[in-house]
Amino acid sequence: MNQLSAALNRVRSSLENVNRLLDRLPDDDERRHHSDLIEERIIHEYEGHEPDQETETCPQHILDTTDEPFEHSEVFAPSTVSEEQSMQPIKKVGLLCGREYSFPPAFIAKVNQLGKGVGVAAEFVKLGGTEMNEPAEYSVIVDRISHEVEYYRGYLKHAVLQGTYVINNPFWWTADDKYFNYSVAAKLGIAIPKTVLLPQKGYPTDVDITSESLHNLKYPIDWDGLLDYVGRPAILKPFSGGGWKHVYKVNNKEELFAAYDQTAPHCMTLQEFIDFEGYVRCFTFGKTDILPVRYDPKERRYLVEHDYLSKELGARIVDDARTINQALGYEMNTIEFAIKDGVPWAIDFLNPAPDFERDRITEFYFEHVVEQMAHLVIDRALNGEISNTWPRWEEMLGIGASSGFVGAPKAASRVAAASTAAATQPPAGNARPASAEASAKPATKGAGSKNK
Repeated sequence: MNQLSAALNRVRSSLENVNRLLDRLPDDDERRHHSDLIEERIIHEYEGHEPDQETETCPQHILDTTDEPFEHSEVFAPSTVSEEQSMQPIKKVGLLCGREYSFPPAFIAKVNQLGKGVGVAAEFVKLGGTEMNEPAEYSVIVDRISHEVEYYRGYLKHAVLQGTYVINNPFWWTADDKYFNYSVAAKLGIAIPKTVLLPQKGYPTDVDITSESLHNLKYPIDWDGLLDYVGRPAILKPFSGGGWKHVYKVNNKEELFAAYDQTAPHCMTLQEFIDFEGYVRCFTFGKTDILPVRYDPKERRYLVEHDYLSKELGARIVDDARTINQALGYEMNTIEFAIKDGVPWAIDFLNPAPDFERDRITEFYFEHVVEQMAHLVIDRALNGEISNTWPRWEEMLGIGASSGFVGAPKAASRVAAASTAAATQPPAGNARPASAEASAKPATKGAGSKNK
């Protein structure tokens, strides 16, 4: 009976979270009054089980971030564990992090709480030299620091080779940059400000770069033409990196030169300035679980407000964020939109180690981030396929099936196998054999369709 009581307590705890979210709905919304029925049904079902048939569930969350709530399309619900399964080794989730203080202990504690009944446990990753072909110790690793520590990045690539599901994919994170992101998103129909990639002002002092090394560069650069293209004022910022470092607003060529002269050795972009009337930063968990949050970029703070987006604008922001994550493969990310004249312009979406600290994202959103990240990693430990971590921009743009280390290997192998099978089957009558590649491609959006 102790097991049954514990299970009922966990259900009631989860229902408190549901009630807290439902309380934000309008008084006339029928969903406000469903929580008692939910509790009655779930508790009745638990009371109908014997203690050795205990089941742990994680109810689907409903987020009220616009006039009407959006339902999550990903539900991270650990499955029922049989007595035989409970004897299997624990699936370990490892956390790799740096100078974070509130998120790491809360995340590990939440995973251990929710994962206890399904054989999943979390801890800090500990490393001290990695041997070739060293077996994978972790089913899942959450990476929040390898962009700063090269040894960690090298270890994570090895871990993927050994079968670990890494959030986020270390191969793609290494290859990706913001300018490429803008280009891909624009082709997928996302509203993107006009952007120019600039040659570097200078180079690292330990690299022997001379004028002879740069004979492929045009000189002089047509700075007036570039400013005419993006407009004035403009934003000068790195093509990779984050934390609001080396970001400048420039109104003319003189200000551009003054800022540009301070940017060596970084590669920079010059981007159209969006004079926004609203700004949204979306937390993302998995590729499709999106939480839009009102954000003040001038004060750099999150605002706990839930009625700042219309239904249509909120739906478009969520849809665009999902498209971006599917294309780039990120499962832990923040995506920023500047809203002008009802159009959400995607400003920044290469944030694979987003800020999760309680004092900066507020207590309200901190609790949600910890809960959703815990559900995500438990699901990936039990059900995750490594191929899910790879980007899909190739197939989404119709270039071809995702392949190699820039795509989804399992999907590519299935497409290749289907293509081979189709090629060996003669067409019936005058029928033309269908392209396996074409049938494997998801529907794509028309490029630029949302900018009109």
